Amino acid sequence: MRAIDGFEGQATTTAALKLLALLFPRPGELRAAHWSAFNLDEGLWTVLEARMKMRRPHRVPLPKQAVAILKDVQQLTGHGTLVFPSIRSVLSPMSENTLNAALRRLGFTKDEMTSHGFRASASSMLNESGFWHPDAIERQPAHVEENSVRRAYARGEHWDERVRMMAWWADRLDELRAGNLK
Repeated sequence: MRAIDGFEGQATTTAALKLLALLFPRPGELRAAHWSAFNLDEGLWTVLEARMKMRRPHRVPLPKQAVAILKDVQQLTGHGTLVFPSIRSVLSPMSENTLNAALRRLGFTKDEMTSHGFRASASSMLNESGFWHPDAIERQPAHVEENSVRRAYARGEHWDERVRMMAWWADRLDELRAGNLK
């Protein structure tokens, strides 16, 4: 998190890296996000099924830190459709290589961190905390239950717990950034 804070590239790239850490979406879902999918007043990102890997709509609770980042980005790109447009055309999303290239510029090798790696890091740390139900953790990155019988019956979003979990996660990242936790 401290390395991302020190990134000297495009402001939108820095914001996207921070949001990957805070929200741990699939990088492509974030890069192609439309402003119309966000309700910053309610702290909600609704990803349409067409943008999701599993072709199911997905709601993402936005902690206050994510809302603040998005409001800053809105000053830069809010006049267009895409939250993270390409530097070459506002009609295309940020390149799929941009975020990984930024991590390389920050000194991380592909074996140390990738844009998709924020998902694994968040899942691991949330599970290790012992504070959250595993199903709530799995719903946040939009994972689908592999067991078809369980998937048929366990349809809950664990929304209220996910809202609390994401606020806790964002605060935890702030503490890690400040060097207050290990």
